[in-house]
Amino acid sequence: MRFSTFFAAALTLGVACAEVINVNVGENGTLAFNPAEVTAQNGDTIAFTFLSKNHTVTQSTFASPCTNFSDTGLDSGFQFVQPNATSFMQYSFNMTNVTGPLWFYCRQAGHCAKGMVFAVNPTAEKSFAMFQANAMGTANATTGANGTTTTGSNGTTGSSSPSGATPSGAGQTGAPTTNGAVSARTGGALLLSGVGLVAGLLL
Repeated sequence: MRFSTFFAAALTLGVACAEVINVNVGENGTLAFNPAEVTAQNGDTIAFTFLSKNHTVTQSTFASPCTNFSDTGLDSGFQFVQPNATSFMQYSFNMTNVTGPLWFYCRQAGHCAKGMVFAVNPTAEKSFAMFQANAMGTANATTGANGTTTTGSNGTTGSSSPSGATPSGAGQTGAPTTNGAVSARTGGALLLSGVGLVAGLLL
């Protein structure tokens, strides 16, 4: 009984410590994530709200900012926003056992090369400024992701929608690998769940 009480209290404390970090995508028509970099702990949720145009949140690596992390990286799919929209799509993921920086970009053609990138837990050695500079030195290319179910090296599984994923809120989630797992959700009124994320290994 004492153990059960302690365990329940520990779970409650863990939930209470978790934070939701909000990030706006394309705010005021800009090609930017706002904020462009965040610090997050395991248990936190990072929630992206798409406010204009047609953007994605797609996982990449520090070395290749504008290339998706194979077909297993986290990818929101394209989220089109009507010019006079009053409700907006949201895509979120949960930090789980993440041990290093995470790198993201918008894979709409040309957006990454214009600096539309995002970082979680960048370091002094691999800073956001360096990551963005690398991105702005790349060609105006975009990359896709296949609609497959994948299994990461940490045993997590998830599904990934085609690269031109529907803007209606149909679920699209990535299932990346190594050093961390992430639960991803997409939706407006709906939040559809999946799994995955690559962490730490992004060189």
